[in-house]
Amino acid sequence: MPQTPADTKPLSATTGASASATDLTPPPGATAVLVLADGTLFWGRGAGATGEKVGEVCFNTAMTGYQEIMTDPSYAGQIITFTFPHIGNVGANAQDIEALTPYALGCVLRQDITAPANFRAERGFDDWLKSHGLIGISGVDTRRLTRLIRQQGAPNGVLAHHPDGVFDVPALIARARAWPGLEGMDLAKEVWTRQTTSWDETLWALGAGYGRQAAPTRHIVAIDYGIKRNILRNLASAGARVTVVPGDSSFADIMAHNPDGIFLSNGPGDPAATGEYAIPVIRQLIETGKPVFGICLGHQMLGLAAGARTYKMHQGHRGANHPVKDLETGKVEITSMNHGFAVDAETLPANVKATHVSLFDGTLCGLRYLDRPVFSVQHHPEASPGPQDSFYLFRRFMDAVEAGQ
Repeated sequence: MPQTPADTKPLSATTGASASATDLTPPPGATAVLVLADGTLFWGRGAGATGEKVGEVCFNTAMTGYQEIMTDPSYAGQIITFTFPHIGNVGANAQDIEALTPYALGCVLRQDITAPANFRAERGFDDWLKSHGLIGISGVDTRRLTRLIRQQGAPNGVLAHHPDGVFDVPALIARARAWPGLEGMDLAKEVWTRQTTSWDETLWALGAGYGRQAAPTRHIVAIDYGIKRNILRNLASAGARVTVVPGDSSFADIMAHNPDGIFLSNGPGDPAATGEYAIPVIRQLIETGKPVFGICLGHQMLGLAAGARTYKMHQGHRGANHPVKDLETGKVEITSMNHGFAVDAETLPANVKATHVSLFDGTLCGLRYLDRPVFSVQHHPEASPGPQDSFYLFRRFMDAVEAGQ
C-alpha cells in the first residue's frame, strides 16, 4: 500500500564529485535510483514500471495535471521532476491525456504516490505508469534536485527501478554520460502522426465530457510535430474543421487540402534539427499569405523561418504558473509552459516584432510578422494543464482566418 506523506522521508543522495565506493551502496529500502552524468545519485523507492531510462532531467512546477504532463509529446527524451510533493490524488483516467502514447520517460517524486481521491479517477497513477512502461521514483529530495538543475542546468541522467535493489551504479553513470543530450536532436519525427487524420472533438465540460464540432466555419491544417490534443480541441471549439498532417508533409501535400489557415504545433527536441526539413516548407506557407499560428516548437520554427536563431536554455521553462507580458496590450497572463529552447529576440529581422516576454527571465515568448498574418507564442494557451488566460489566441487566429476570406 502507498505510504502516507507523513510517513515518507527522502532517502539519501550522494554527489559524484565526492562519492566514495561505499556511497554506491543503496540505502535500506531503496529500489530505485536517479543517476546523473556527474555521478550524483538520488536513491528512492521505485514506482510504476521496472527497468532503466536515459534522458534529460528537468523539473515541472505545476501543482496538478500530471497525467497531461506525462502524455505531452514535447517531453520526449525527458525525465520529469515534479516539484509539487503530492502526486496521485487525482488518479488517472482515459480522458486526461494529450497523446495516446506517453513520450516522457518517467517521473521523480518527493512523496510516494497517493491513492486517488477524485470522482473522475478510473485507476491509480502508479497502475497507469505501469501500464505505459513509465518508471517512477519516490522518496527523492526534489527541492535539492531542482536547485541542482537551476544552478547547473538540465543534466543527463538514468532513472532505474529494480525491485531487488541491485544496481550497477558505475555502468549507469557511464550510460548517463554517453547520452548525447537534446541539443541537435530531432525528436519530432518520433512522435508525430504517421497519417493524415481529421479532428472534430471540442473542449471538455463538466457533466458533458468532450463535444463535437458539427458546424465548422473554416478549415485549418495542423502540422503535427508532437501536437497536444487540447490544442486541437481549442481549434475545433473556435469553429475550425481540423486536418492533422505529419510534420514532414510537403508544401504541395499541405496545400492540396485547401486550408484557410495553417497551424504549427508544439513538439520535442531541438527546433534547428527539425527545421532542417520543416523550415523550407514553412517559408513557402508564409508566402501564400494565409494566416499561420504557431505554438512552442511551431513558434521557434517561425522564428527560424524569419532568419532568427534559437538556443538551448539553461534549465528551460516548465510549469503552469509562468507570467508572460503581452507587449502590445500591457496585459500579464499566467501561462502554462514546457520548453527547453527559445528564440533569440536579438536576432529577429525588421519585419518580425516581439509580442510577448517572460516576466521570469525576459526571454521571448511571442512574435508577429508585420507583413503577413503570421504569429506565434512560446507558451501553451491550450492550458492542459494550466490557467486559461491565453485561450483568446485561438479566437485571434480564427479571426485572422475569417478576415482573409
